[in-house]
Amino acid sequence: MPKLKTHSGAAKRFKKTGTGKIKRGQSKMRHILTSKESKTKRKLGKSSYVSDGDHAKVSRMIPYA
Repeated sequence: MPKLKTHSGAAKRFKKTGTGKIKRGQSKMRHILTSKESKTKRKLGKSSYVSDGDHAKVSRMIPYA
């Protein structure tokens, strides 16, 4: 069986935790920040986890993470 290639775009965006979950950053923090509430911006700055529906797809893209 040949080695699997890591999707380099996914490797920059996702990290695997010790328990096997996959961490991701959140979107909507690049521009047009004046119209967003401070509470929203604080919340979006933190990382979250990939949903169960997308977990299999993302883990295939980062097999050795």
